[in-house]
Amino acid sequence: MIGASGQIGRPVVAALARDGWEVTAASRGGGRDDAWDTGVRVARLDRADDGALAAVVGDGCDLVVDVVAYDASHARQLTSLADRIGAAVVVSSVSVYEDGTGRGFDTTAEPDGFPVYPVPVPESQPLVAPGAATYSTRKAALELELRLAGAELPTTVLRAGAVHGPHSPLPRELYFVKRNLDGRRRRVLAHRGESRFHPASARNVAELVRLAAARPGSRVLNACDGEAPTAAEIGAAIDTVMGVETETTLLDGPPPGGTVGGGPWSVPLPVVFDMCAAERELGYRPVVSYPDSLPGTVEWLTGALREGDWRERFPLMARAYPGAFDYEAEDAWLPRA
Repeated sequence: MIGASGQIGRPVVAALARDGWEVTAASRGGGRDDAWDTGVRVARLDRADDGALAAVVGDGCDLVVDVVAYDASHARQLTSLADRIGAAVVVSSVSVYEDGTGRGFDTTAEPDGFPVYPVPVPESQPLVAPGAATYSTRKAALELELRLAGAELPTTVLRAGAVHGPHSPLPRELYFVKRNLDGRRRRVLAHRGESRFHPASARNVAELVRLAAARPGSRVLNACDGEAPTAAEIGAAIDTVMGVETETTLLDGPPPGGTVGGGPWSVPLPVVFDMCAAERELGYRPVVSYPDSLPGTVEWLTGALREGDWRERFPLMARAYPGAFDYEAEDAWLPRA
């Protein structure tokens, strides 16, 4: 299990151990999660060292699960050991999709660059060209390398959506949780709060890994929750967990000034993914709904915010959404609403 200490890796290790697998949990720090079975072995793994992975695999294993594979070089690390690996499950991203006209996750900031995806997006949707320039193109290159080696190393590729849950480096739920903790009882949501950006609980991704581990093969599947709630529904669900009441102003269009009403789910068109193939091929059923997953996430975020400034605690979130908590801009705009 590569990437065992991360957001997805922790529940994956637990799920495989419950199924009776003898799991070696490999991560950079070699740490252990308190929720893991005592039989889980841990190992330090420096992913930049090609020989390190070979050493962890040793004489061979039935399965390698890789939740942190990023590009073609990581795929080649796996395929170079194909004679010692029975099968693999590798987590990719829905960001590999484009809309058929060249628009995708990499063009969203361009004029008219937001992709117009079908609803829902099937696995047969066109992909961005593989390359080394962006996260999306690197994930596409990862998938291409694995697909070319499918005969030697049967691999299930899981294209994860907006992953959520404890230990996230980019916790989108922070957008509402921090506001509630800061006593902000008025909020603004662009696009009438109807934006949909399909979430994926780390626990549901772990369930897909567990199912794929029991059914080795070469396949590509979307990996998302059973539902894709709107931004307004997500905010309301978090309010319920936190026991607060808020008043929401809905904007007909995009965020005014670029920040007010924007956020991690603020998209002008729906981004929703088809889960029928996972249901058909693996018998997938989500183990947790989005609302039912929230108490654990809210508790973890609340504790994390006690440790210091949100920008220091979640630097990736701060870089992705630098104006997420620009209360001064909101207050200046709200009286006019």
